[in-house]
Amino acid sequence: MIPKKIQLVEVGPRDGLQNEELWVETETKITLIEKLAQAGLTKIESASFVSPKWVPQMKDAFEVLSGIERRPGVSYPVLTPNMKGFEKAVEAGATDVAVFGAASEVFSQKNINCSIAESVERFRPIIAAAQKNGIRVRGYISCVLGCPYQGAIPLADVVNLAEQMSEMGCYEISLGDTIGIGTPLQAKKMVEAVAEKVPVSKLALHFHDTRGQALANIYACLELGVSVIDSSVAGLGGCPYAHGASGNVATEDVVFMLNGMGIETGVELEKLIEAGRFISEVFARSPKSKVSRAN
Repeated sequence: MIPKKIQLVEVGPRDGLQNEELWVETETKITLIEKLAQAGLTKIESASFVSPKWVPQMKDAFEVLSGIERRPGVSYPVLTPNMKGFEKAVEAGATDVAVFGAASEVFSQKNINCSIAESVERFRPIIAAAQKNGIRVRGYISCVLGCPYQGAIPLADVVNLAEQMSEMGCYEISLGDTIGIGTPLQAKKMVEAVAEKVPVSKLALHFHDTRGQALANIYACLELGVSVIDSSVAGLGGCPYAHGASGNVATEDVVFMLNGMGIETGVELEKLIEAGRFISEVFARSPKSKVSRAN
């Protein structure tokens, strides 16, 4: 049953910008976030409280999160990979955080320097502290449809990690095709497998568009009732630890598709396109969104 309404999670200011080598000024990041909110997006992932040694673009996470003019009804989740990051995020005013793991053992080692089992143990104190502070925690799983180092990923590994994250208290699990290698039937089978252990209402899609499959994959999973989609304005991004991965699917393209299907998103496409052009100009390039380019 295809949902009548979709919650979009805009990840451009975090997942999109983290891979860009050109430094983006703090004020520019804040302006982008505010433009996205003005376009009607109500969940905007704003920063990552990670070591600047690993992701230099996120070194101003505190200034960005504390500098946003918050709009009623809009949440500004941030990534908190460890307790130190979580504590800084809380200090900056975070009310919604995310932890992340990978369904691939090799990717986990390269991305967060620990095994999958160790990453789960790292989440526990963060989730416990968040619950004590009334802060919601989202869980990300990378490489659900394939890994740049390991290749194919057993479905059981994805299901196991999703189930553990859900049981620990994550209100939502975002399933990431980090290298954009999945195709529609694969994506559908993966979501069906996870949904046997975690309700579809708690699942989100996070599909990169490396091979041009993201929209088709999203559509296939919408048929299962998934109603939360992560996307990145102007198709920004990649992954510092997944060579060759292009950005998340462009938010503009997702909104255009959903509009055409009569599905409600609450997003004004023209304002969204304007936000995408604003940030693309910073990098002196055109947005990767096909809808933006056609406008």
